Amino acid sequence: MSTTAAGDADVGRAIERCRPADITPVRLEAAALESTAPDYLRNLKRELNHEGLSPAGLTVNACFDEDCSLTTQEEVDRIRGFVRAGSFLGVATVTVSCEEIANPAKVRPALAACAERADREGLTLELDAPITLEN
Repeated sequence: MSTTAAGDADVGRAIERCRPADITPVRLEAAALESTAPDYLRNLKRELNHEGLSPAGLTVNACFDEDCSLTTQEEVDRIRGFVRAGSFLGVATVTVSCEEIANPAKVRPALAACAERADREGLTLELDAPITLEN
């Protein structure tokens, strides 16, 4: 076990050894996915790769227009499922898109927890919403 922290030098070293690939990055819409089951995602990734496509991002349309803790939790659980699916597919970012938020005080910490989960999975969670994760 190494006692040194991995850092920018490791990234630079990895990039130095890169070779170009003829692959087109694509952004997937969560609504277009038939399932978040691993078998479905595995087949989807295989089909995309066969077509010369690589999933780079996943966009999730969210709805937080009710001021209800249970509804907020159900929606966040759904988003968390797509974070897991995005990790399985190998995307870099999961973008949560939402036009209206009834109670930002309830939604902000729930989305912050999703962002932490995404970070643990090696992804970035981005918001396209009328709030930020900071207070």
